[in-house]
Amino acid sequence: MNNNEAIEQVLQRIDSMKNEIIRFLQDIIKIPSVTGQEKEVQEFIASKLKEWGIRYDMWEINEDELLKNPLAERPKTSYKNRPMLVGIVKGVGGGRSLIFNGHIDVIPPGPREAWRYDPFSAVVSNGYLYGRGASDMKSGVAAYTMAVKAVLDSGYMPAGDVYMHYVIDEEFTSNGTLAALMRGYSADGAVNAEASDLEVQPSVSGSMWFTVEVKGKTASMSRIWEGVSAIEKGYKVFEAVRELYNMRLKTKKHPLYPDPRGALALFIGVFSAGTYPSAVPDKAILKGRMGLLPGESVESAIRELRNFIHDYVKGDDWLRNNLPEVKQEGYAGEGAEVPVEHPIVQTLVNSYYRALGVKPIIRGHEGATDMRVLIKMGIPTVCFGPGTITQMHANNEWVRVEDVIKAVKVMAVHLIEWSGVEYVGK
Repeated sequence: MNNNEAIEQVLQRIDSMKNEIIRFLQDIIKIPSVTGQEKEVQEFIASKLKEWGIRYDMWEINEDELLKNPLAERPKTSYKNRPMLVGIVKGVGGGRSLIFNGHIDVIPPGPREAWRYDPFSAVVSNGYLYGRGASDMKSGVAAYTMAVKAVLDSGYMPAGDVYMHYVIDEEFTSNGTLAALMRGYSADGAVNAEASDLEVQPSVSGSMWFTVEVKGKTASMSRIWEGVSAIEKGYKVFEAVRELYNMRLKTKKHPLYPDPRGALALFIGVFSAGTYPSAVPDKAILKGRMGLLPGESVESAIRELRNFIHDYVKGDDWLRNNLPEVKQEGYAGEGAEVPVEHPIVQTLVNSYYRALGVKPIIRGHEGATDMRVLIKMGIPTVCFGPGTITQMHANNEWVRVEDVIKAVKVMAVHLIEWSGVEYVGK
C-alpha cells in the first residue's frame, strides 16, 4: 500500500473531524476523574470504542500479581472499582506494532474561586479549551484516540497491532502502564502522549520526593535561651537544598536539556514544625522534590542530597552533632531515554513534517512520565502530546484547540508510517 495516498486521505478526514475531536475531549474532561475515581470516564471511553467498532479490554488490577514486578509501586489506595482500559486494533499482518499510552486520572482542581470557569465544564474560549486535565493529559488521550479513529474511518487497517492504553493512578504511580504491559499489551514501539508542547521528546527526566527530619531542643517559654529551635535549624536545611540546586545546574549536563532548570527542579515544598505556640519546637519536617536527569539513579541522588546537606550544616555546632535525617520517601521515578537516531523517534520526526509541513523541536521532557516504565520494560518510546507543560497541575488549566488537531494529524501519520496500512474499504 502506498502510504502517501493513505496519509493524504487521513489528513483530509481529520480536517472534517475537528468538531468531533474537540467534542470528545470536552466529554472526557467533563467527567471528573480525580485519581481514585476513574471508573466513570473509563466506562465512557469504552462505550465510544464499542460504538466505533473498536475492541477493548477492561479489567481491575490485581495488586498481588502487580507487586511481583520490581517496577511496581505500592498503591496508596485500593484498585477496586478503578478499571484499566486498553483499546485494541489487531493488524492485518506484516507491520510493526504500536502503543499509544496515556493516563486518564487528574489531580484535584482545588477551590472553584481559583478558576475562571468551572474546572469540569470544558469551556472553549478564544481558541483555548479550559478544564482540569486539558493539558495533563486528556488532550493527549483524545488525540491518539481520534487519530486511530481517523485511520479506521478512512477505510484503512494497520499492518501491525495498535494498543491504546488508558491507564489509571498515574498521578501517584506508574502501576497502570505496568499493569497494561504485564497483561500483554506490549509493542515494538510506543508514543507516550503526555504534554510535550508538540515537541518530539526522546527522553524524560526523573523525579524523587524526599523527607528531612531536623532535631531541635524544646524549652519553656520562660527559658527560651535553653532551647534550640528546629525551625531555625530547619532553615539551614532549606538553604542547603537551594544551594545544591544551584550547584547541580552548573554541573549536570545533558544534550536534550540545554536549559536544565525545569528538569533538575529541586526545592522544599513542605516545612512543618512545632506543636504549641508557647514552646520552642524540637522537631521540623521538610519535604521536597528533586529532579533527575536521564542516567541518574534514585540511590545516587538521595546519597548526593544527604551528603550535601550534612556537609553544609557542619558549620553549625548543634547540627554537626545532630545531623538531619535525610531519606527518600514517596514518589521515586528515574529518568529514561532512547537515542534520537532510533526509528521510533525518527519516524515521529518525519511524520510531524509530513503532517504539518515544518520540522519539530527535539528536546527532553521535563518531569516524570510513564515513558520510563515503557522503556524499562524494553519498549522504545518517545513522548509527544498537545498539552503544554506550563499548564500541568495549574489553575485555569488549558490546551490550545489548534494544538490538539495538530497532534491528531501527527499521531495518525505516525501510525501509518510506523505500522503500515492496508485499505479494506469503508
